[in-house]
Amino acid sequence: MRLLPILAFGTLMLPLAAHASEPHSYAQPDQVVVTHLDLDLKLDFPHKQLDGRATLKLDWKNPQATSLVLDTRDLKIAKIEALGADGKTTPLKYALAPRDKQLGEKLTIATPTHPAQVRIVYTTSPDASGLQWLTPAQTADKKLPFMFSQSESIHARSWVPLQDSPAIRFSYTAHVTAPKDVRVVMSALNDAKHPLNGDYSFDQPHPIPSYLLAIGAGDIAVKETGPRSAVYAEPSVVSKAAHEFEDTEQMIATAEKLYGPYRWGRYDILVLPPSFPYGGMENPDMTFATPTVLVGDKSLVSLVAHELAHSWSGNLVTAASWRDIWLNEGVTTYVQGRITEALYGKGLADEEALLSARALQKEIGAMPANSQKLAPDPRGIDADDSLSDVAYDKGSWFLRTLEQRFGRATFDDYLKGYFNHFAFQSITTEQMLDYMKPNLIEKYPGKMSWAEVHDWVYGSGIPKDAPLPDSPHFDAIDHERTAFLADQLSADKLDAKGWNTQEWMYFLDRLPDVTPLARIQQLDTAWHLTGTPNAEIGMRWYSHAIAAGDKAVWPAAAEHMIRIGRLYLTVPLYKALVGTPGGLAYAEQVYAKAKAGYHPLTQQVVEDLVAKAKKAQ
Repeated sequence: MRLLPILAFGTLMLPLAAHASEPHSYAQPDQVVVTHLDLDLKLDFPHKQLDGRATLKLDWKNPQATSLVLDTRDLKIAKIEALGADGKTTPLKYALAPRDKQLGEKLTIATPTHPAQVRIVYTTSPDASGLQWLTPAQTADKKLPFMFSQSESIHARSWVPLQDSPAIRFSYTAHVTAPKDVRVVMSALNDAKHPLNGDYSFDQPHPIPSYLLAIGAGDIAVKETGPRSAVYAEPSVVSKAAHEFEDTEQMIATAEKLYGPYRWGRYDILVLPPSFPYGGMENPDMTFATPTVLVGDKSLVSLVAHELAHSWSGNLVTAASWRDIWLNEGVTTYVQGRITEALYGKGLADEEALLSARALQKEIGAMPANSQKLAPDPRGIDADDSLSDVAYDKGSWFLRTLEQRFGRATFDDYLKGYFNHFAFQSITTEQMLDYMKPNLIEKYPGKMSWAEVHDWVYGSGIPKDAPLPDSPHFDAIDHERTAFLADQLSADKLDAKGWNTQEWMYFLDRLPDVTPLARIQQLDTAWHLTGTPNAEIGMRWYSHAIAAGDKAVWPAAAEHMIRIGRLYLTVPLYKALVGTPGGLAYAEQVYAKAKAGYHPLTQQVVEDLVAKAKKAQ
């Protein structure tokens, strides 16, 4: 998943009731493990709910175990029963614990006879944290309703009762019924030619963690982009998306040359409505993606490279807990850079690496020391907090350092071996290090000390000798920005006509937090940044203009905030507004208009931000 920049969630102490080895789940895998899920769902758009039946195949680990403990959040349980080999069912007693704000409700099922399968019949809440239901008016084509899931980090439990921990992997099959004309897709093999008959079946034969369980449904058309890839999107969006993502097969082939075969069969992309809270989500076989990357020039397709890279780092080799999430996101961001370099050149890859490194350097010092570590103490961090710039950008920076020290060919061989060794497993940071020590550090002595490795993984901040890529284009932009701010170069004399998206991002990222209003107004007059269709540039521009006191941009900023629900592109504008005179009231007005189109996760973040600003007044 791509989530940038840091969203400044507060740290939340987690209840001690969670299982000791995984503070974000009630599951007890030392007692029993779910190995397969058979899911039967009915999509109920009018009531914004799923009517579900989940049958869990169980592997009992402890002969003395007396119960099966599952994670749920806001599910209405109708009945639970044991399923015998002969198909006969036996009712089981169960108890739902009081709701915990972060973890949901612990579901304890009495299972003294250790059944091989348990079936749970339930319905989801209209406010399920892992689902969003959109009316036709909230979609691009405004013909049919739309719904989609976002299970990462711990939101699968809001639409399926299960062991919601990345340490537990299971295969699944699903049968889904929906209104006719609505296409349903899942994180499994999808049939582009499936008739729109309201009846769908799916099979995911590979064991996956619960956060990769995904579903989407709506007015969805399909265009093939290669022999094993296609784009799914609303009819008015699908052609544009297929053009933007036409290099997908080349990306797959490039990653295979580097790190071994693509093991998931197909790599399809579902372009969601703008309310999707993240850039992309690496659901197996079917990446979910934001439409904000559809800018027409492929300048933001590194998002696809990122989600594709997860097919090796994250989906194939998975972090065993949210504390270890850098094993997913840091490794993936490194692999993303390698794919981008192979297809679009070293210059672009270096620019993207430098953008993220500079942003991290600016932000990391203000973070709590524990949050600056790749492998932090998990007892003070909420699962969603783990998905910060540290996991992505400090993690990838560490891997780039390893590549520099050991040489690209050596490091490629090591990483390929790592993916093969841990394929379809969930591992901890310590397991990764136990593999790295003999297979890289000790195998090639004198390149990097073990103390340096520990400093990267367990130390706060960024090591002083961390290498940065060179970018002549960025160096030139630094000079121009300095001259512009010193009033030695007028805005219209900036050599910006040929700047790509990343170069505009870099110019704006390194402006002062509060740039003089006159400079901001000069920039807008010269380059017409207000109203830009490029959301990456727009987010940065509006944030600076608002902070500078340019109220003339507020209506265009509001339009951006209402149109886009992606956290990374929207929350910074709310932050900028609440920090200016009159901005808090305006932010509340904008949110009132935007709320219905926001995902529950986005709603939560914005509401927390506004509440904090009110308290500070």
